[in-house]
Amino acid sequence: MCRFLLTKTEKEIKPEEILVKFAEMSEKSRAFDGDRQEDGWGIIWLDSEKNWRSVKSVKPIWEDMELLSKIPSTKLFVIHARSSSFPGHKNNIEFNQPFTDDNYAFVFNGLLKGVNLTLPGSIGSQKIWSLVQDELKQKEPLEALKIVKEALSVNSREIQALNIGIAGKENIYALCFYSKHPDYYSLRYLDSPDHKMICSEKLSGYDWTSLEADQTVALQFTDKFSNIR
Repeated sequence: MCRFLLTKTEKEIKPEEILVKFAEMSEKSRAFDGDRQEDGWGIIWLDSEKNWRSVKSVKPIWEDMELLSKIPSTKLFVIHARSSSFPGHKNNIEFNQPFTDDNYAFVFNGLLKGVNLTLPGSIGSQKIWSLVQDELKQKEPLEALKIVKEALSVNSREIQALNIGIAGKENIYALCFYSKHPDYYSLRYLDSPDHKMICSEKLSGYDWTSLEADQTVALQFTDKFSNIR
């Protein structure tokens, strides 16, 4: 179980204030089983030439405030605070999200049991990212997320939650899907004229709207509206 945040703004902002709020939220947040988001973190952002840049750490995010303060101004960033499900998967920075390719950044939060699919990757989040990447080669993000959810639903013994965030270089998208613990797993979004955010838990100072189970959302500036299904 993890926490994540996707942010897109119309003008460049220095993200430190939002990142500090996210770190403070992650420190206070507890999963339904009491787990903390203390197994490292990662952030990816777009530079002025629309190239991905990233920083990752195996320390709890709230112990890396100085590093967060050095993230430069940007119009888009994605951050993830990790809670590893297995002791053997801790302290491996390669397992820290966000994961990226040339076009998209990916974050995941959830719990799936008995997945009967053979996919590239060493851990569950990497395997889900592989599945998402395959669908994004031919489909728009919302359609890709729908197909991924259906494939995992058919091929899993149980999905307690499957929350996926995707950032393109212009827009941000998410799937919110859960069968238990809505207080922990429900995603929230902010859709204002100059600022779009999707977060797995409320940050103070913003007017959030909660997504229901089995909803997707696309937040974009091109048409000045959100697409929620």
